Amino acid sequence: MTPPFRTLLVANRGEIAVRVMRTCRALGIATVAVHSDPDERALHCRTADEAFALGGSSAAQSYLDIGKIVSVLRATGAEAVHPGYGFLSENAEFVDAVEAAGAVFIGPPAHAMAIMGSKLSARRAALAADVPTVPGSDGPVCTGQQVRDVAADCGYPVAVKASYGGGGRGMRVVRSGAEADAAVDAAQREAQAYFGRPEVYVERYLDRPRHVEVQILADAHGSVVALGTRDCSVQRRHQKLLEEAPATVVSPATTAAMEAASCSLAASVGYRGAGTLEFLVQDDEFYFLEMNTRLQVEHPVTEAVTGLDLVAEQIRIAAGLPISIKQSDVRISGHAIELRINAEDPHSGGFLPAPGDITDLTVPHQPDVRFDTGYEPGDRVSEHYDGLVGKLVVWAEDRASAITRARRVLRESHVGGIKTTAAAHELVLAHPDFVDDRHTTRWLETDTSLAERLGTIVTDDDETGLPPRRLASVNGRRFWLPYAGGGQPPRALLQRNSAGLMQGASDGLVRAPMQGVVVKIDVTVGDTVDSSDVVCVLEAMKMENSLPAGRSGHVVEIAVSEGQGVSPGAVLLTIE
Repeated sequence: MTPPFRTLLVANRGEIAVRVMRTCRALGIATVAVHSDPDERALHCRTADEAFALGGSSAAQSYLDIGKIVSVLRATGAEAVHPGYGFLSENAEFVDAVEAAGAVFIGPPAHAMAIMGSKLSARRAALAADVPTVPGSDGPVCTGQQVRDVAADCGYPVAVKASYGGGGRGMRVVRSGAEADAAVDAAQREAQAYFGRPEVYVERYLDRPRHVEVQILADAHGSVVALGTRDCSVQRRHQKLLEEAPATVVSPATTAAMEAASCSLAASVGYRGAGTLEFLVQDDEFYFLEMNTRLQVEHPVTEAVTGLDLVAEQIRIAAGLPISIKQSDVRISGHAIELRINAEDPHSGGFLPAPGDITDLTVPHQPDVRFDTGYEPGDRVSEHYDGLVGKLVVWAEDRASAITRARRVLRESHVGGIKTTAAAHELVLAHPDFVDDRHTTRWLETDTSLAERLGTIVTDDDETGLPPRRLASVNGRRFWLPYAGGGQPPRALLQRNSAGLMQGASDGLVRAPMQGVVVKIDVTVGDTVDSSDVVCVLEAMKMENSLPAGRSGHVVEIAVSEGQGVSPGAVLLTIE
């Protein structure tokens, strides 16, 4: 078959860029990579046929700069652009710029993206199509008072969410009116930093939902096909940690209704390409949440149970070809689980960003096991970007077998040099609530027994001066050897309580728990603060972390300024 395009530019980085390039290689399409300064020698650059520098370190200076990317597009003569996910993947202005340069955008048309890429207009489209939605604001909000007004109608808690975002970025949960102003401010900053758009809106926050989504494909010939469901309810800090397909907790009737609603809604806005309709499901009733007008991070689990290559389908559709299958051809076979291995320290439930150099990256090569990554040993996980190291995907005949296989493969895998979420995955996969499919989106952060187990996770603690525990295997069982001298596991510089709020040290020194950038200082020298007052906001891997005072007293010194980069353990403020 003749390739639909000769050359394709991948406007992204990391594992998704590498994943797109591998499908392009299989189709006989040459690829062009773009990169920031820290990514000059990254795996996606080594995988591509050509690589071009965008300059700068931050996303705003590189992967979010439409002008720079279009300049590379024109210089290379690439016929198409794949945006991956995040960055500019849901930016209608980027779609217009790509098409103005004479290239094809691998994704939906700008008008459909504008409607469904914004959560606000997507909600309006869903209401027009009689799809149930979560109660919330009719438009964007700019102030805490607007949040309080919405909450007066639908009740607390509510969520302030980025209109052009996803993945938990640009989202804050507000449980009382006193939290509203700070939540709007933080959500807007984070939305601007990660998605290039600061708009936020408000909706009711359900306390015990399941997060279920429907993958669809739509072509220019009028076909819309649903490819089953995914359950993405295991989350921390409103970001997915583990996904699976299909969503076995939803009844067949509700699943069919969700799939029908998804296809109808996509068709009503003239959608084209791959897309995901996200729903909250509670008591077997579903509510439309948002549509992701792009490829999802968790798309491999759908590929595993359908046998399709979704990137290949995206490219077919963008080239004007029909979807390769009809709805009647879709078969969901077995069960797949994806584990997002992130560069984070899960100790005590903190999940603090942990950038650094990867010294080892070992995953067993076995049938029905897949590992999508943007790294190899010797590469660095940068503090400037998302901390996803890779996605470990397993398939088996049923859910119970998939869990067993995931646990075994996880035990046989290793990422050296950095802290990762792998230990938290082990706890989740073994927990009775997960095994019995009883968990909800807040379960990981609120389950008492799980929180206690997270508190026992100890990784490399060189900063503390205490030797790390060692892992020993005896007769196939794994044991953590205790600290020399019987010492207790050291406390993290900062931990999170059951509500997700960071807890600081009580010695009066507010330290950076990770490498990052100071984006806001909330106090001045001489201010009086309580121990729980937020005094500083630190951004790491595109996530904001609010740092509390840790003790009551007066601010006597501020050692940093806004915009300054800091190292782990650096003293930011002193309180006496």
